[in-house]
Amino acid sequence: MDEHAIDPHLPPAGWTDEAVHVHRIGREPHSISVGTARDDMVESVITVHPSAPMTEPTAEHIVEADLDAPTGRLTVCSPGVLPDDGPSMTVPAGLLRARVSYVPTDPPSVETDGGPGDHFLYQIDLWPTDRPRELVVLKQGANPWAG
Repeated sequence: MDEHAIDPHLPPAGWTDEAVHVHRIGREPHSISVGTARDDMVESVITVHPSAPMTEPTAEHIVEADLDAPTGRLTVCSPGVLPDDGPSMTVPAGLLRARVSYVPTDPPSVETDGGPGDHFLYQIDLWPTDRPRELVVLKQGANPWAG
């Protein structure tokens, strides 16, 4: 998120042992970090829906968590892109449910460094929700999973 993304009382980006090995996302107030199987170019898509969409049947791993978006602005960043430099989009202000699906895919058409790890499309679906819910793994992918 554009603001409120740093909580000094949590591990960096919410990366607990459980986050790394089980649900694969790091959570902080107002932000979610997606763990990727590769450290080079990865493909992702973010879609905002009016209600919960169907799950992606080909996904290897699926996890859902709440995302509080009080300003209605979502900023996308990565280790090489700071929040101020990343793309942003408008989302419904308030509490959203986020579903992150790890969908196996072919390597991207752009040249990458050829590093290790499986290729996934990181599909992030967002929709408004009226009540907070716990993080839930809908489909657990293989472990170990990255590399």
